Amino acid sequence: MLSIVRACAIVGLEGELVEVQVDFNPRASIPQFNIVGLPDSAVKESRERVRAAIRNSNLSFPNKGYVVNLSPADLPKQGPAYDLAIAVGVLASTDQIPLEALDSALFVGELSLDGRVSHIKGALSMAYAAQRAGCRSIYVPAQDAPEAALVQGITIYPLETLSQLVEHLYGLKPITPQAPTPLNDDDDSLPDGLTDFADVKGQEHVKRALEIAAAGGHNVRLVGPPGVGKSLLARAVPGILPRLTPAEALEVTRIYSVADLLTAGKPLRRIRPYRAPHHTISQAGLVGGGSSPRPGEISLSHRGVLFLDEINEFNVSVLEVLRQPIEDKIVTISRARGSLTFPANFMLIAAHNPCPCGYYGDSARACTCTPTMIQRYQSKLSGPLLDRIDIHVDVPRVDYDRLMGASRAEPSSVIRERVEQARERQMRRFQGVPHLTCNADMVAGDIQSLCVLDGAARQLLDVTVRRLQLSARAYHRVLKLARTIADLAASELIGVAHVAEAVQYRPKQV
Repeated sequence: MLSIVRACAIVGLEGELVEVQVDFNPRASIPQFNIVGLPDSAVKESRERVRAAIRNSNLSFPNKGYVVNLSPADLPKQGPAYDLAIAVGVLASTDQIPLEALDSALFVGELSLDGRVSHIKGALSMAYAAQRAGCRSIYVPAQDAPEAALVQGITIYPLETLSQLVEHLYGLKPITPQAPTPLNDDDDSLPDGLTDFADVKGQEHVKRALEIAAAGGHNVRLVGPPGVGKSLLARAVPGILPRLTPAEALEVTRIYSVADLLTAGKPLRRIRPYRAPHHTISQAGLVGGGSSPRPGEISLSHRGVLFLDEINEFNVSVLEVLRQPIEDKIVTISRARGSLTFPANFMLIAAHNPCPCGYYGDSARACTCTPTMIQRYQSKLSGPLLDRIDIHVDVPRVDYDRLMGASRAEPSSVIRERVEQARERQMRRFQGVPHLTCNADMVAGDIQSLCVLDGAARQLLDVTVRRLQLSARAYHRVLKLARTIADLAASELIGVAHVAEAVQYRPKQV
């Protein structure tokens, strides 16, 4: 007898429906259980998990012939998420559950040997795929049900055990559907592990630069001696970024679901990501990749912050792959089997010392490096990469008296209010342009129509471009930065003061 059950595969960040076709041959003289359709080792091992789970759930597993085909056969199948669908197919083909109960339903979950349905990754993408395919219901592990319930218009059934599913399909003990997971969040607390700007003594000009960066989504480079607070300041930035909108929260949650990085009990990622990879990270770890491409750190930083501490210590080839994602806000990974695109709209914060010993230009300690050593160290960051960074700030040493002072600085909550007001002005300006969420997202065509300068500001910018010999990209980035500074000042036109402040954040040498 043949039964067909729907399951789901994850391809990049998208779910793709898979038909699990189970053919049971009660006349087979030699017991066998074959799985075809490009299964990996985890899928092949599901036959042992399915056999034990069915028997330990007080159900019958006739020891005869089974052939399981995972269609489409040319799509690689990975992971244990097919266990539940295979088990349901076996039970349906042996007349232990009604076939009509399988119509318009999708089944995903890993099976334990005792019949428990365990956690899988990518439940949100699978629920989206089921919704697009017109499925009326999806059966998922109870642990993943709140995550799947973020998708509207489809019934989510949380499963604890395989026997519970059988009783539900026969109508003996119906399972209560999972309630929709709310998208709104009223929590205003600072994320764990991050710094409040009130605890950072001094560095007022750096805080101003980071406020501008947060208001417009601009990239930042911090340069200064060891121990002056570069990492501390970077860790404070997520606390002043605006809250994720519901659409942005779903984007981020989808990435973290596929990467299996969601926090237990928190189905929706409500805070902006903050990623700080070590300088030994590989190219695939940063941009994504592998035989079956997975999202890298730049995609895990989507809608948040990517902090590269001691950026000069990163491998040059690793850093250079950042050029295209910074510009296009996406990263495309090509393999022999095809290409996958991951979102990568992040705010880059790069920090490094001014020289190998770290004290070039420091007021307290003398630098021991030769000019050649300093030049070689600073040249690790290429001109094109520096050109893609909007704000370049020197972070000096803080005076001891200020460091030991009892007064607290302006808290992150107050700064975030100004940042959110600036973002609201931007969103009103971007009405009707769906691809824009902040000033940093603007492209050349948008800049021409949305960055309007007064006469004096245009004259100053003209002189600056000629004197500093700015590239076309640097010119556009200065304009976008000036637009953000004007938004913080609640000004519709970009004035002289806004352009002057934007220009001062260009690097001394490019």
